Amino acid sequence: MKASKIVYKPVGFMMGAAGGLVAGALFKQAWKLLRHEDDAPGATDEERAWREILLAAALQGAIFAAVKAVVDRSGAAAVRKLTGTWPG
Repeated sequence: MKASKIVYKPVGFMMGAAGGLVAGALFKQAWKLLRHEDDAPGATDEERAWREILLAAALQGAIFAAVKAVVDRSGAAAVRKLTGTWPG
């Protein structure tokens, strides 16, 4: 196994956890801006319409995917700076 992959494992894990927290906070703020509510609907929220639940799920998924891409790419770039090789 390449040294860059070994270095990337713990870095990726820590950055992934931090990224999840950041994505959750971004989604909460985005929902507040979009719907002027503190909490987004859950899939089993009987009082909410399908449209609203699907909008919340799509927005949350898009934010989490974008944050994950930023975190993964940044982590790989940091490992390349440390080891000189891309962890792929």
